[in-house]
Amino acid sequence: MKTIEEIGTDLGPDVLAACEALFAEAQTALAARFAPVASDQPYGPDARHRLDLYGAPESPAPIVLFVHGGGFRVGDKAADGWPNGAVGRWAAQQGFLGAVMNYRLAPAHTWPAGGEDVLAAVDWLMANAADFGGDPNRIVLVGTSAGAVHVATALQLRPDVAVRGCVLLSGLYGYAEYEDRDSIYYGDAALASERMPHDAVAATRLPLFVACAEFDPPRFQREWTGLLNDRLARHGQLPHCHYASGHNHYSMAMHIGTADRRLADEISRFVELCCA
Repeated sequence: MKTIEEIGTDLGPDVLAACEALFAEAQTALAARFAPVASDQPYGPDARHRLDLYGAPESPAPIVLFVHGGGFRVGDKAADGWPNGAVGRWAAQQGFLGAVMNYRLAPAHTWPAGGEDVLAAVDWLMANAADFGGDPNRIVLVGTSAGAVHVATALQLRPDVAVRGCVLLSGLYGYAEYEDRDSIYYGDAALASERMPHDAVAATRLPLFVACAEFDPPRFQREWTGLLNDRLARHGQLPHCHYASGHNHYSMAMHIGTADRRLADEISRFVELCCA
């Protein structure tokens, strides 16, 4: 079985499967302990407008809403598996209410559908999460890859969205070069330059936690450093940030809930700080 370092910065189905194999045992054990307390809750009219909830806090607890990746085209909240449900289960383990959402996919649904869906899920949680032990006034968004883009787009569409903070893992916000594959969601290069949410995520006054991985593709690393530099220039200080040594684009979120607690512990502290 290859290590993450041996896998390197490649992306693709084979790499994804190799990363899943590295964490399957630990995440399967976590899944056995934390099944969803509610599955396929409809937060909107589309068949993809569904979310799962994890945990049953006895008193109103912070809510962690996780938005999965998948290149805008694929991905599932995985109620019957662990790769994307892992963050919801980890949130339950911390005493939070974990929520893991699906969203509409490209090419049938293009910009700004993902950001709209994040906002719709937030609105649903604000109206319903109290029934499951969550505090609707203490929501933190966590997105990875395309999910991080959708969280950033939610800030673009609704700058005053009523959440306490955002965690952005290995996202593309518009600081690096446009690539043809971006067109499936954003359209051509001219449209993408207007639609990518770099200005919104750099300008927001909401607390941010921004991370990239040692073996992220260079484009994602340029996005991370570009956002950090922009935040420093605009706000006079860096946001909360994390460099995930020993991890790649897929393992960034996939390992949350395993014995490697470096990133998970920092996110947990960020949530607690935002929700204090």
